Amino acid sequence: MRQPFPKPVLTIADAKAKRSIWIFSAVVFLAVVVLNRVQAPAPDGFDVHVFARINAVINSLVSLLLIMGLFTARAGRWALHRGVMISAMILSVLFLVSYILHHLFAGDTAFGGTGAIKVLYYIILATHILLAAGSLPYILLTAYRALSGHYPEHQRMARLTWPIWLYVSISGVVVYFMISPYY
Repeated sequence: MRQPFPKPVLTIADAKAKRSIWIFSAVVFLAVVVLNRVQAPAPDGFDVHVFARINAVINSLVSLLLIMGLFTARAGRWALHRGVMISAMILSVLFLVSYILHHLFAGDTAFGGTGAIKVLYYIILATHILLAAGSLPYILLTAYRALSGHYPEHQRMARLTWPIWLYVSISGVVVYFMISPYY
């Protein structure tokens, strides 16, 4: 029978890191909420929806990196796994900046579909938003566990965090393709 990994001892540094991750995640969430309510005029002739296209590309790349991260972990290619996952995190930060810029200049776009497609769109959008908002601290905690050498805990957390992060990145692309005709 497979033995469970022993639980690592939580150090003062771990407690500080965990607290910092939760504070940072809350600040990011509040910044997105506040900045989503602000709109700035775009420069003349500037296509404000370029950021939405950039977001879709970034989310597609993150999805591919996450899948690659899964395969590199299963293959035990830890250096490559680390690089792939750090790349996914960096792209996610770039996505966040581009997302804020898009909403700053473009505001919200109403979905123009009707019937079942409208219901489907709002289901995907709602789950995407809720999981995106709630997953950041867990993604950061999962990464922290790996970078601090708490591999068994990282592995346990990644089993829950990875599919949520993948869903968020894929559903972001789906939302883009569904809303883009109404820009």
